[in-house]
Amino acid sequence: MINQMTIDGVKAVITYDSDIDMFRGEFLGLNGGADFYAKDAEGLRREGAISLKVFLEACQEDGIEPFKSYSGKFVLRIPPEDHAAISIAASASGKSLNQWAVDTLRQAAY
Repeated sequence: MINQMTIDGVKAVITYDSDIDMFRGEFLGLNGGADFYAKDAEGLRREGAISLKVFLEACQEDGIEPFKSYSGKFVLRIPPEDHAAISIAASASGKSLNQWAVDTLRQAAY
């Protein structure tokens, strides 16, 4: 299970830092770093909202797009036997390999 939290519509991954005995949140999909720390979930939400606000304000001041853009394309290298099995699974479900992959990846991501 991936430990995620959504703050003001932006996802962050949450980890535990045993060196400082605190949880760390790091926003995903930003054109820069924005992290935050707290002892509990309530504190993470509060500190995350502050960190995100500061990041977005700094981007606006500097004229920087705060969120990464994506082309919608990526290359995936897999073993030939997996390629064959995936192609068969896609055909069996009546989908193109691309549509089957999109559907499967979307289901895993959400």
